[in-house]
Amino acid sequence: MTCSFAASAQVQVKVLISGGFSGPYEKLLPEFEHTTGMKVVTGSGSSQGSGPQTIAAQLARGVPADVVILSREGLTELIGAKRIVAGTDVDLAQTPIGVAVRAGAAKPDVSTVDAFKRVLLGARSIAVPSSTSGIFLMKDVFPRLGIAEKINVKPSPRGKGAAAMVASGEADVAVMPVSEIMHAPGVDLAGVIAEEIQLHQVFAAAVVAGSKEVDAAKRLIAFLASERAAATIRSSGMEPPGKRH
Repeated sequence: MTCSFAASAQVQVKVLISGGFSGPYEKLLPEFEHTTGMKVVTGSGSSQGSGPQTIAAQLARGVPADVVILSREGLTELIGAKRIVAGTDVDLAQTPIGVAVRAGAAKPDVSTVDAFKRVLLGARSIAVPSSTSGIFLMKDVFPRLGIAEKINVKPSPRGKGAAAMVASGEADVAVMPVSEIMHAPGVDLAGVIAEEIQLHQVFAAAVVAGSKEVDAAKRLIAFLASERAAATIRSSGMEPPGKRH
């Protein structure tokens, strides 16, 4: 037993993760490291978008990684770019889009399309991440609601930045994944937006092509996708895939 544990202790798994799954990931990681003896080193980036901090841009310039965890849309792009070991992708969790307000502020009704539209039209500024959920909102939802030209949208590279704008008062509300709202300091979840304009964003993991720790990477992904992880995933505003009620 000791020899096996000592061997595992030499293994280091490098992860690049976007914000959506960070809440449950940070809670689950200590147990994985404790039970396996492996060391996990975590970097972060956005699932999609432009700029040097997207996960795709980091991989393209040679940032070392064994595992990526990001939106399914972003992962599909990485698979298309041959950045992923074929057949290693696994859906981990899904989360809806919600609205964040400053901690302690009144929580507006955002549960219907009309109510959500009124909140946006009444806001001086609206923060959104410029990754997957923000792309969906800016290219689909806001134009569909006929308000794209009538609202002041402030994109941030990451959900963390969008939440920080609300916490500081720079933006009145943020529209972003619920899991990131629940994980962010200084903001509260006002509510989840209506199903007609909703994106249940799936976050998935995969092994990066060229990884020298493929077995360890697969072991981490299996742990994050396991039934053992499900309660932590749910407590973070997410649902294991296929189990949304």
